[in-house]
Amino acid sequence: MKSSAVRAMTVDELNQKEEDLRKELFNLRFQQVTGEIENPMRIRTVRKDIAKVLTIKTEKTKKEEKSG
Repeated sequence: MKSSAVRAMTVDELNQKEEDLRKELFNLRFQQVTGEIENPMRIRTVRKDIAKVLTIKTEKTKKEEKSG
């Protein structure tokens, strides 16, 4: 996921994306424990995507607080 795509989202969309990514991460961890995971590097990618979403969400909320 590119940062530019994340920056184009609204705060509500970011909240939804974060929730979806956290569910995916949970499922990937579950697959890893049971030995069914196809691509273990996907866990790392999802964690980084969550960090991007959280960072940009924080930037947007601080910007709204400052202007509003």
